[in-house]
Amino acid sequence: MAAEQKQKLEQQLWNIANTLRGKMDADDFRDYILGFIFYKYLSTKMDLYANTILKPDGLTFQEIEGHPEEALLMQEIKQLSIDKLGFFLEPADLFSELARRGNAGGKNNFILGDLAKVLTHIEQSTMGSESEEDFGNLFSDLDLTSHKLGKSEADKNDLIVKVLVHLDEIDFDLENTDSDVLGDAYEYLIGQFASGAGKKAGEFYTPQQVSSVLAQLVTVGKDQLKSVYDPTCGSGSLLLRVAKEVKDVSAFYGQEMNPTTYNLCRMNMIMHDVHYKRFDIKNEDTLERPQHYDMRFEAIVANPPFSANWSASPLHMNDERFSAYGKLAPSSKADFAFVQHMVHQLADNGTMAIVLPHGVLFRGGAEGHIREYLIKEKNYLDAVIGLPANIFYGTSIPTCILVLKKDRNKDAERSRSILFIDASQHFEKVKTQNVLRTEDIDKIISTYENRTEEDKYSKNIIIHRTDAIDCTDAIDRTDAIDRTDAINRTDAINRVSTTIAENDYNLNIPRYVDTFEEEDAIDLKAITTELRELADLGKTTDETIEGFCTELGIETPF
Repeated sequence: MAAEQKQKLEQQLWNIANTLRGKMDADDFRDYILGFIFYKYLSTKMDLYANTILKPDGLTFQEIEGHPEEALLMQEIKQLSIDKLGFFLEPADLFSELARRGNAGGKNNFILGDLAKVLTHIEQSTMGSESEEDFGNLFSDLDLTSHKLGKSEADKNDLIVKVLVHLDEIDFDLENTDSDVLGDAYEYLIGQFASGAGKKAGEFYTPQQVSSVLAQLVTVGKDQLKSVYDPTCGSGSLLLRVAKEVKDVSAFYGQEMNPTTYNLCRMNMIMHDVHYKRFDIKNEDTLERPQHYDMRFEAIVANPPFSANWSASPLHMNDERFSAYGKLAPSSKADFAFVQHMVHQLADNGTMAIVLPHGVLFRGGAEGHIREYLIKEKNYLDAVIGLPANIFYGTSIPTCILVLKKDRNKDAERSRSILFIDASQHFEKVKTQNVLRTEDIDKIISTYENRTEEDKYSKNIIIHRTDAIDCTDAIDRTDAIDRTDAINRTDAINRVSTTIAENDYNLNIPRYVDTFEEEDAIDLKAITTELRELADLGKTTDETIEGFCTELGIETPF
């Protein structure tokens, strides 16, 4: 039932978005439709909560206007709702009331001014409260004066009223607290807009199948997380996907540079019923101005912009995130800068998974140096997973996932190897995109979890030198405080891969997982026989043609 309800709601919302946007680009209409759905969600939440408070008095939220104790009741509800929900709306500001006023008498009445005030009221209601930052400027992308909505004020009003009236007819079923149907439908809409947004899509959305792989990788063996973090969180889909893989996530953290996408992420969190006290999303450049610098997270996921430019300022060599490596990622390719940032933020018992272009596996210079440091000095790299090409919106380049852990040394067997998985040939082509099927995702996760080896698919590459240096005596002589450090240093000395080091820390997957398919042997004898038969046939044909030409008294054509 839930699946049917979800599919129906998704289709209803997409039909509204597709039908009403007229000639407006889907990308432009996205901010309006998603913003209005969010406004309706807040209104429904407010109405349900106020009615719960008023139930003992035999009143509904709509009935307190004009009540002898209206001011007192309104103040009490406002205080309680700001604490519980993070915001407050008066009955006259509710979505259904505005939609009714806009369509009263069967004709479109002017409500643009009222709508602008209501959206402002929502933000103003949070001022001075804990939720102020989480709701601040949430509706800043809903420009009700934009010419994209129509040439005249009347045209703009007509379009907005139509959208509100259509949305008002849909039951969001928020009373069913066990259901996340609306949150999933919201996510579906974001995905639908992403599929038509070309290169822009990468700024706010990671395809659901890739999100699923990343989320499952960082939650292997865990059913709850203290925290999850995404340094380039976009619309928040990756963070929310991680939450679906475990019973509980205590807190969500993210950073997003694009203000519009940052707003979308906060809305997406709230739409999935993540309480404002449980998420902390910041709007800033992660590499230049990290907002969670001193925090450590149990799970980190990311799909950063591929090979983006960044400052690579020499000042970063004094930054704890980069200084230990001795080199910075090149200014034209920030891929490893994101890896270094995430490693810095990763808790000792945590796991991080990041999607990157294939180039990070083999490019030389500073990137090769960083790869060597992560493997040889730290032994953090746990797995390299090659994905099919053309699975992201707006780019067809092949990509990979790097999985890193700081506590690999706790597991002696695991610490001796890096797992390589070549999943590049396991997908289904759907229209112009390649898509990972459920079985493809399950195969990746199962292989990672069990570290299984399969011909032409996965291989554990040993990174433990056979002539390892025995420093046991030296370590025993150190005091307890220095012992851990001594063990780590000794491990680093001994962790020189016989294969990876010989390959100069080039991690290109075909070097480790043999995917070469031998071509069928050519039967030269059979081909020779076939050629002779063809030559004989040609000779017979020439003789026949020569005979016809002689009978007709004409020259042969050869």
